[in-house]
Amino acid sequence: MFNDIGPLELVTIIVIAVLVFGPDKLPKVIQDVTRTIRKIREFSESAKHDIRSELGPEFKDFEFEDLNPKAFLRKQLDGDELGLKEIRNGFDLKKEMAEVTDAVNSRDGDGPSSPSSSSGGRIDMTKKPEDPGPDDRPPFDADAT
Repeated sequence: MFNDIGPLELVTIIVIAVLVFGPDKLPKVIQDVTRTIRKIREFSESAKHDIRSELGPEFKDFEFEDLNPKAFLRKQLDGDELGLKEIRNGFDLKKEMAEVTDAVNSRDGDGPSSPSSSSGGRIDMTKKPEDPGPDDRPPFDADAT
């Protein structure tokens, strides 16, 4: 609960508590605080038990900590049944970038070409402008006006 409080901070809290409550009232205040914390924990546990009993037997393994998105993702990604390593190893960024660079360079240097001739069987995804006829009008776009 207090994992990030150092010894100097703890001594400071104790000194402030003694100054505020006095040495004679301090044990009573500590008892009241611990009793309140205990009641809050009991209330929380009873609420968790009630929710689990209302959800039914199909949610018997339900953990409330899983509602935290970070904990949920960590739990789901710990198991390797998703095959994330294979997906990560199957994606070669250098290869993909080289293909994109080849496609861009072939458009600038070669001009229009058939998909199977110069690109080695890859599909040419560059846009080729169509020459409109003398009487052809551009298509009407109602959303543009």
